[in-house]
Amino acid sequence: MRLPHLALAVLAIPAMATAIVAGGRAVQNQSGGPGEQIQVSAEPQPAAPATSAISKPEAAKQATHSRAIDPEIVVPPQLGSDELERIEPRAPLSDLALAGLPRPPKTKMPDDWKGTKLFQPVAPAAGVIEAKGYSIAVSGIDIVKQDETCTDGGKSWSCGIRARTAFRAFLRGRAVVCAVPPEGGRDLIAAECRIGNQDIGQWLVENGWARAAKGGAYIEAGEKARAAKKGVFGPAPRVSGLPPLPAASRSAPVAPGSILEEQDGVLKPPADQQAPVE
Repeated sequence: MRLPHLALAVLAIPAMATAIVAGGRAVQNQSGGPGEQIQVSAEPQPAAPATSAISKPEAAKQATHSRAIDPEIVVPPQLGSDELERIEPRAPLSDLALAGLPRPPKTKMPDDWKGTKLFQPVAPAAGVIEAKGYSIAVSGIDIVKQDETCTDGGKSWSCGIRARTAFRAFLRGRAVVCAVPPEGGRDLIAAECRIGNQDIGQWLVENGWARAAKGGAYIEAGEKARAAKKGVFGPAPRVSGLPPLPAASRSAPVAPGSILEEQDGVLKPPADQQAPVE
């Protein structure tokens, strides 16, 4: 059995040598010139180590861009013949964008002064407010009292009641803010009052429902109201166009069987019966 194998090995040696020579000539034709020769040894070469199959790390390649931009090819934007003008930047949208120091606190104006808020005010007269235990007379005005009357063409009319009605319509039960002491009292207190940002004294004087006090802040508004004949300076309200009041109705007829009888327009118990116990 060993002889056939030995014979095959002997015959394979010339075939391997012939293949190696043919391979060397092919390599010589591809890489070398006519004068170059590659010496091929018939002796077997030692086997290469297993690590030789791993390629060596290549040199770091130069960084490439996704788009190749050549500054010499890129066309610059077209500009006008005039030179560019620098303008001021726009104002910031809020103070948060400012990098400087914070602004000083805003100075409080007269409309921002604080006071005591009084809910559900009651007006017994134009310019007088009662609420939360306080009785307040709006400062800077001469109050038109409830029982005051004014003259129009020789006829008097109740301008005090009319002024009180107009003032109540202005309040409409809204909360007022007045500069009053922390605790209320029974005495009448003169104080400045407002509803929101509207000065109540200013409203009363400029609409003619109060007179401006001498040396007060509403002198000019009072003169305009007097010239325009507003409020108490104007004519009496006309009531001729209103429908007449209904006549006084008689007492309802007494139902049959009732214990009351009508005597001179008044319901009274009969003479033989006693009055019902209340």
